[in-house]
Order: sequence, then C-alpha cells, then structure tokens
Amino acid sequence: MKVDIIIKNGHLLTMEGKGVGFIENGAVALKGNKIEDIGTVEDITRDYQADRVIDATNKLVMPGFIDAHIHTGITIFRGVAQDMSNWMQKGLWPFMKHLQPEESVKGSMVNIIEGIKSGTTTFCDYDGRMDLLVENYKKIGARARVAELVNEIPDNVGDLPVGELYPFNPSIGNAKLKRNLDLYEIHHGTENGRISVILGPHGPDMMSLELLNEIKAYGNKLDSKLHMHVAQGDREIDQMMKRYGKRSIDFLEEHGFLNEKLIAVHLTEATDEETERVAKSGAGMVYCSGSIGIIDGLVPPVYHFLQSGGIACLGSDQAPGNNCNNMFNEMKFAAILNKVKKADPRVFNATRALRMATIEAAKVMGIDHEVGSLKKGKKADMIIVNLQDPTFFPVLTKPIRNIVPNLVYSARGHEVETSIIDGNVIMENRKLLTIDEEVSLYEAQLAANQIAERAEKDILNADSDILTMVREGLL
Repeated sequence: MKVDIIIKNGHLLTMEGKGVGFIENGAVALKGNKIEDIGTVEDITRDYQADRVIDATNKLVMPGFIDAHIHTGITIFRGVAQDMSNWMQKGLWPFMKHLQPEESVKGSMVNIIEGIKSGTTTFCDYDGRMDLLVENYKKIGARARVAELVNEIPDNVGDLPVGELYPFNPSIGNAKLKRNLDLYEIHHGTENGRISVILGPHGPDMMSLELLNEIKAYGNKLDSKLHMHVAQGDREIDQMMKRYGKRSIDFLEEHGFLNEKLIAVHLTEATDEETERVAKSGAGMVYCSGSIGIIDGLVPPVYHFLQSGGIACLGSDQAPGNNCNNMFNEMKFAAILNKVKKADPRVFNATRALRMATIEAAKVMGIDHEVGSLKKGKKADMIIVNLQDPTFFPVLTKPIRNIVPNLVYSARGHEVETSIIDGNVIMENRKLLTIDEEVSLYEAQLAANQIAERAEKDILNADSDILTMVREGLL
C-alpha cells in the first residue's frame, strides 16, 4: 500500500496502554494527516511503500507534547517579574498596561517557536485577543486548542491597592465573551481540524455569577469544555471570601461547575478535601509546575488529585512567570517537586510525568481521540528526538530501559530534531520550514524594547523587588 511518509528504525514510545508503549526498532506509516499504521520495521516496510522514508536510527519517535495551559500573548514580558512578591501587580502590570495587540501577536509567535523547538505540537492557548493570536498557529502549522480569556476586569485593575475588591464591568465581560463566541464561529475546526476552540472563563473571582452562568450555558450548547483558573492563589480566595463568603471550589460546586466540562487550572490553594471533590466530579486538572514553583514557591495538590482518581496533565503557563514554555522542563519539575513534597523518590515517576505531557493531556483537553499517542487512525502529530545527544548517554534497552528516565530528567528540548504536525513536517534538523524564525525574533525584540520605553515611569513607580535588585547591582 502506498503512503506518504514512513519513519523507520527508531525506538518508539506510542503512549498506548498503561505505560509508554515501547517498541524497539519500530516504524510508523503516515498517509495524509493520519497515522496509517505502526509496528515493527519488518511489518511496516513489508506492507507499505512511501514517497519519503525517514531513517530514525539512533532516534526516538513519540507523540508531540501537549501544552495544556499556556498564555502566549504575554511572552513579550519574559523575565520581568521573577524572584519577587506581588508578581502580578508590581511585576507584570506596569508592562501589561502598555501592551498593544500587534505587539502581543509578535511575542506570541516567538513563544510558539520556542514550544515547537522543544517538542510541543499542540498548544492549549488561553489569552486575550485570541482572534489575533490564532493566526500565528495557522501560519506556523501547529495544532492549537484556543480560548479567549473572558473576565469583567477593567484595564486599570493593576493600579488598585493589593487586597481591594475588583470592580466588575459587564460591558467588558460581554465584549470578551462575544470574542470567544466569534472565535468559535470563525475558527473552530479550521485548518483541516488543526484549530479548535473552547470557552475560557478567567476565574470565579474575575467575573460576576451572571456571566459565569452565561458561559456555562454556552458550554452546554456548544458541548465545549471550560478552561478556567480555579483556586489559583491566595488572591483569588481572598476575593471570593470578600464577595461571596465562600471559597472558590464551594462556590463552583454550588453553582454546577464541578463536572467533566471543567478544566481546572492550578488548584494551588485547594485543600485536600476540596481537591478530592474536584477530582471525583470528573473535572480535569492542569498542573503548571514551573510557573507556580517560581511565582508562589508552592507545589499544587496534583498528586492528591491523582490519588483521588482524577485525570491531570501539565502546562507551562506563561513566560513572565515560568520563564520558559518547554514541556521537558515541566515534566522534570513536576516529578522532582512532588518527590520532595512527599519525601519519597518513588512518587511521581518519569512515566507519569511523560503521560501527563502527552496522552493524559489529550484526555483532559478532550482530544484524546485525535492526539496524545501513536495509534492507527489518530492524527499524525509526532516528534523525532536525537538519542545520540550526550543528555541521553548511555542508551540502554536491556535488561532495563533508561530512555524514559533520561527523557524526563536529563533531556532539555534541544534534542528534538523533527516535528510533524497533522502529517506535515514543520521542523526538520531543527530548522522551522513554515516561517522565518530570525525575522520573528527580530520583530518581537523591537516591540519589547518599545514597550519597556513606554512603561518606564510605571515600572519605577511600582518599586518592585526586581527593580531593587537592579538598583543594587544584583541583576
């Protein structure tokens, strides 16, 4: 049978079954945007011929990573708010208030480039002006499951004293919800199904109950999941107690949001009892290990969520908090931080971390019928990783296999050589084939310089910890 591409002679991690689905000396046949077949080299080369054959000797072939929670629109502020208190108000906000939509788009493209070059093939992007950002995914050829960030918060909320109750502006919420619905109408299912759209309520503290209920109704009508921050920090809990006299999870449960449609991001401030309730409700959880570790110095209760029967996955969050959007980083952080938290090296092993960046992420996002594992009939989204890089040395397959531990604990992302998304080779030999990477970086850097110049007065007035470090010569 004739197919378009055969990848052969590589070690395969299919992520099928309960583990990693390892196949030694395997092969994959691709036809159009789907996996036609997968198996041993002998079987695939006997049954199929291809216009193009990729030799994966000394390489690893596996599903591309799914970054389940990322805000690419604020990448342009990477590194401006680390090692400090009041991260949002004093670190990020002085820059954010000067951001123009076209500058956000330029920064977003660099973030997507970063992700692809470290193995991400599906981006679950959740940000403002997604109507503009989504065009980046169309240009570069990545898979994206996008949502507009919907809230009722005025643009000057960052100027409020820390702890003051947020004002809500219904006209803002209506405009943002309309953008989310228009996004769905215009882009859902486009690019051969590569672009899909869900709903993106910012958080229970960021909008009125009336708007939350309206979003829930649209979620039911469109059969859409709700991508939402839940118990993401003490700031959220403080706002909820002041406004409703209830913690976030009690409030969401009372109003019918704890179910399989909810994608609960962070759960940083959730108690064990609250975490168990969310897990048992059928909602999924996204754990952003690097971001919450850097911003808050905390380890969210993801392990307890999993032990309570929930399905959880990994996301990189945003560059101003996490500094990198690299799923290798997330897997390693997730495993190590939970081992330290539980004082047990057996907790959160490499296989669990890898599954949470692939097949479990697909389940949480509702796309496991299409991506997340290498299986006949699924979309042809996969990466080829160089096992001859020193980070993988030595490669052992008998009597034990060390590829997965080295993938999670040693690899850094530069080992990804080739990225195939929807059957198309997007990156080969680490060169992006669909856009000009150098031009994208140049344009984004110019925009970042201009924002910093416009924001200088607000940055100085914020008098943040990071500004103090600059003054003291520590940065």
